[in-house]
Amino acid sequence: MTFEAAARYQSFSRAAEELSLTEGAISRQIGVLEEYLGLQLFHRVKKRVSLSDIGRAYYLRVREDLARLERDTLGAMAYQNGQQFLELAVIPTFTSKWLIPKVASFCERHPDITVNLSERALPFLFGDSSFAAAIHYRHPAWAGCIQEDLFDEELVPVVSPKLLAGRQLRSAVDLASFPMLHKNTREDAWTRWFAAAGHEELAPMAGPRYDLFSMIIQGACCGIGIALVPRLYVQDELRDGTLVIPIDFSIRGLKQYCVVYPEHKKISPAARLLFDWLIKAAAEERDAQLMSQTSTRLQADSLDSGYSRSP
Repeated sequence: MTFEAAARYQSFSRAAEELSLTEGAISRQIGVLEEYLGLQLFHRVKKRVSLSDIGRAYYLRVREDLARLERDTLGAMAYQNGQQFLELAVIPTFTSKWLIPKVASFCERHPDITVNLSERALPFLFGDSSFAAAIHYRHPAWAGCIQEDLFDEELVPVVSPKLLAGRQLRSAVDLASFPMLHKNTREDAWTRWFAAAGHEELAPMAGPRYDLFSMIIQGACCGIGIALVPRLYVQDELRDGTLVIPIDFSIRGLKQYCVVYPEHKKISPAARLLFDWLIKAAAEERDAQLMSQTSTRLQADSLDSGYSRSP
């Protein structure tokens, strides 16, 4: 605790205030720790201290371990009251756009189950963590794990109506005249979309690049350019008209969302309840989307047929 407080503030005096100790006591305890480890955790210049490189790396691990210890302690304390805790690793934009509303509905139905979510952008080893499962992407790195599918990623173009300024886009060629927004880890996404739409000659690479889909969506909302994003991430924006789909042509993304958990470890009844809830919700949304797309195609075919009979 002494090291964590001193590292968090990078100040022995502020750590002393928090822990109700003297600054000298903090300094002595840090000195004992450094001697035990054989490492210099802090640089000391006059009356100021700052973390060394190894001290910063050590602090990040210690902070994570303390947070996990706190969660485990609270879980143990709650167990006697019949409360169950699930620790899940999740990916950020997917979690805020789709998962949290589903978890909220689940917890209303099961108030004795608390679901804790922590971000993990990449696959990891369950043996080195306290997670019961992950809501993540399918990936070969999930060795020794069971992966239960939720749905495939579907990428669709979206744009702010103010950027269109009343202009109707009738083909991918029209769309290519607008600025494009790109995701840093999906450099070929637009190239794939245009190729699937029958325009391999169009491969727009110019335009701003962002790390997260949430950034790209916000950029599209602000009228910076047209975004190619998972359809499920923009349901709210499409409903309220902040974004529109200029050409309703989509491609399958590179990711498949799934529930992941260790094969060798028996999952709890609470976890099984949540997984089944999410899998059912995903199936219902897939069916609803399919019906919507079928209806749209039928309407388009009806209009085309009507035009062909016109004089």
